[in-house]
Amino acid sequence: MGIGKKWAMSALVSCFVLTMVGCGSNNNAAGNGTAGEMIKFASDASYAPMEYMDTDTIKGFDIDFIKAVMEEAGIKYSVTNTGWDTMLSSVKQGTEYQAGLSSVSITDERKETYDYSIPYFESTNMIMVKEGSDIKNALDLKDKVVAVQGATTADDLMSGIMGVDNANLKRFDSNAVALMELNSGGADAVVADIAIVNEYIKNNPKEKLTGIIDKENFGSEYYGILYPKGSEWKAKLDPAIKAIIENGKYAEIYKTWFGEEPDTATLLSAE
Repeated sequence: MGIGKKWAMSALVSCFVLTMVGCGSNNNAAGNGTAGEMIKFASDASYAPMEYMDTDTIKGFDIDFIKAVMEEAGIKYSVTNTGWDTMLSSVKQGTEYQAGLSSVSITDERKETYDYSIPYFESTNMIMVKEGSDIKNALDLKDKVVAVQGATTADDLMSGIMGVDNANLKRFDSNAVALMELNSGGADAVVADIAIVNEYIKNNPKEKLTGIIDKENFGSEYYGILYPKGSEWKAKLDPAIKAIIENGKYAEIYKTWFGEEPDTATLLSAE
């Protein structure tokens, strides 16, 4: 996804340091939905440029995307930075938070526990290494030390390649810490979503990092909004997601953050 957007270095620092639960929240009113109707989204705001903390405000592509969706649906909402594990557990319960918004890949395993919206973003995992590394593809990682965020698709992919109990597969609570593990020399590579890897490389030129795309071993995956099983919100928000993709609002937001046109035809066909 040749991605990029210029934003202040302070935002970058916040993104990769502020990983504590409850760092901030965005509260928004949107349209003229049913009186009293509101949905609360949980998020892990450490995925720049998708979602990240800028002081005490969550910003990013996902945040602008959900604002457009909720305006289209006419429903009030809030987004709170809870951290990844808390997001997953709280959305499963569906009490305090009714949905998760955090670059959550749609997987068959997760579908056993959660419901998803229709896909709203196409992604893939990417390998990040130091320049000059002998790593060329995902299979080269088998005997290396690899850092990932636990309970993500990167974790699943590398567990399949390296073995789920391999001590050289280092799992961290956030991508921020995984990325720093490579910089400190504690890992040979990081595997994470392409948007996060590209953004980190772009904003850290002195680190001399490079990204590797391996389409053969890391296929396309799609992000969706996460709901508890049987949630009524899917039926209410899916039409709004589809509407902003079809009316051009989605492409406008995408180009703002990534500087290129999205493949909306593929995105809609993935539904």
